[in-house]
Amino acid sequence: MPSTVNSYFRNLKKECKNDSTLLLCRTTTPRIGDILQKLAPFLKMYGEYVKNFDNAMELVKTWTERSPQFKFIIQDIQKEKVCGNLTLQHHMLEPVQRIPRYEMLLKDYLRKLPQDSLDWKDAEKSLEIISTAASHSNSAIRKMENLKKLLEIYEMLGEEEDIVNPSNELIKEGQILKLAARNTSAQERYLFLFNNMLLYCVPKFSLVGSKFSVRTRVGIDGMKIIETHNEEYPHTFQVSGKERTLELQASSEQDKEEWIKALQSTIEAFQQRNETFRNAIAKEYEDMPVEVSNAELGKRAPRWIRDNEVTMCMKCKEPFNALTRRRHHCRACGHVVCWKCSDYKAHLEYDGNKLNKVCKDCYHVIIGCTDSEEKKRKGILEIESAEVSGNSVICSFLQYMEKSKPWQKAWCVIPKQEALVLYMYGAPQDVKALATIPLLGYTVDDTPKSADLPHSFKLTQSKSVHSFAADNEELKQKWLKVIHLAVKGETPECQNELQVNLEEQPESSKRSEC
Repeated sequence: MPSTVNSYFRNLKKECKNDSTLLLCRTTTPRIGDILQKLAPFLKMYGEYVKNFDNAMELVKTWTERSPQFKFIIQDIQKEKVCGNLTLQHHMLEPVQRIPRYEMLLKDYLRKLPQDSLDWKDAEKSLEIISTAASHSNSAIRKMENLKKLLEIYEMLGEEEDIVNPSNELIKEGQILKLAARNTSAQERYLFLFNNMLLYCVPKFSLVGSKFSVRTRVGIDGMKIIETHNEEYPHTFQVSGKERTLELQASSEQDKEEWIKALQSTIEAFQQRNETFRNAIAKEYEDMPVEVSNAELGKRAPRWIRDNEVTMCMKCKEPFNALTRRRHHCRACGHVVCWKCSDYKAHLEYDGNKLNKVCKDCYHVIIGCTDSEEKKRKGILEIESAEVSGNSVICSFLQYMEKSKPWQKAWCVIPKQEALVLYMYGAPQDVKALATIPLLGYTVDDTPKSADLPHSFKLTQSKSVHSFAADNEELKQKWLKVIHLAVKGETPECQNELQVNLEEQPESSKRSEC
C-alpha cells in the first residue's frame, strides 16, 4: 500500500509550494500573468493528481472498509479544528478544484485588464495553458459530484441497491404516477433514471431511514418508450422493458415530454455504446490468428478455443453438461467438441506424427476418408455386437483396465472390415460399443504384471495405457497374434484360422459368457 499511496499523492508537497509561491508573488507585484505563465509547466503535476484522483478515492474507500484502524485514524484527524469539520475526501477534492479557480481568476482578470497593459499577453498565454488543464479537472469534478449523488440515492434506498459505481450516471429523477392495470387508479411512484437502468420505486412514509423502496429494476437494454393516449388520464406514456412494462402518467405535458426525451436519449446512448463495444470485440477477433486451414491441418498447432467460450459442441451443436457430454478439444483445429464428435484419432505432423484425438471433420481431411467410407465406419460402430462378432477376426471376453481404474469384464471384438481397431462392448448382445481403440502405433507388452492375472498384456501409446487379461494362455496368445499385426498396420492373411468361435473357447470362457 505505501508504494501505491506515494504514486497517487507524490506531488502534493510541490503543489502546495506552487500555491505558496503564487500567493507570495501576488503580494509583491501587481502583475500575475507572467507569474502564472512561469508556473504553468508545474501545472502538469495537477494533471497527474487529477488523473489519479478516481483511483485515490477508491483506495481511501477500500481501506476505510477493510481496516478499522485506518478508519479510526481518518475519523480522528477529521475531528481536528484545522480540518474545519470536513472529510478527507473533501480535502482531496481541493487540488482538483484549484485549476478551474485559476481559470476563473484569469478570465475575470482579463476582462478588467486594459489591452495595452504589459501583463495582457502573459495573462492571455497563461489562460490558454490553464484552460487545457482545467478541462481535465472539470471532468474529475463532475465524476466526484456524480459519485456524491449516487451515495445520496444509495442512502435514500435504504443502502440495499448496489448503485454506487463510477460507471453509473444519474440522468433524471422525479415523481410520477403509475396506472394500475386492474382499476386504472393512479398510484404515486418515484423514478431514478441511470445510464444503464431505470429504478421504479415506491415512496416510504417514515421520518428516519430510507425514503424509497425499489419495486422494479428495468434495464435500458431492450427498453422501448411508447406514447399513449388516455381520455381519463392525460400525459401518459409506456415504458416497456425485458423485466416489466409500466404505464405511467406525468404531472403535465411538459413533464411527459421531458421524461420521454430523457428515456429515448438514454436508450440511444446505451445502444451506441454497445455498438462501439461490439465493433471493438469484432475487431479484436479479426486481429486474432486465422483458424488452421485444411492444408495445414495436423501440420501447425491450432489455437484452442477456451472452454468458457462455448456452451455446446461446435460440431453437432449438442449442449455440454458435466456428466454425459463433457468438453474435449480437437488437437487439429482447436475446436471444443463432445466425446461423440472427438471419437477419432489421427497422426499429427506438428506433434511428431503421434496419434492425437481429433474431430470428425479433421479426421476426414487428414486421413482423406470419403463419405462412403465414413458411412461404413459409422455403421460398424452402431450395429449390434452380435453382428460384429459374427464377422470378426477375433472376439471373446477379456478383463480390461484403463490406467489405474478397476478391472472390468468387456466383450472385445476386432472386426474383419476394421482389422486395425479393437471394439469393446459391455456384453455380446449390446447394440453399441462402449469404446474403441485404434491399434495402429501402440506398443504391446505381453509380460504379466500381476500374479493374480497371469495371462495379461498391455497396450501403451504416449499417455494412453490399456491393460487386458485373458482367461487362459491360449486365448491370450491368439489375441496377441492379431494385435501384433494390427499395431504395425497389417491384417491377418488367413482370418478364418485366427477367428475364435465360442465353441472353441475353454469351459471357463464359456461360463463367463453365459
